[in-house]
Amino acid sequence: MKIKDLNGCTIEFTNLNEAIQITRRYKQYEHQNKGFSELDKKLNRYWTDLYEKLSRMKNNMSTDTNI
Repeated sequence: MKIKDLNGCTIEFTNLNEAIQITRRYKQYEHQNKGFSELDKKLNRYWTDLYEKLSRMKNNMSTDTNI
């Protein structure tokens, strides 16, 4: 399966549930050093966007199978 990230790059993955778990974890990470707060905001937006796209994909797949 494939998905586009915020930068327009295609990300390919083979396990949707694992990809969701990984992005859920990554969107919560932040540096202890507050000097990285701007980077942390950008990374949070990136991982949150991927997480939401993957979650929508999973929901759409489960909705499609319930028809």
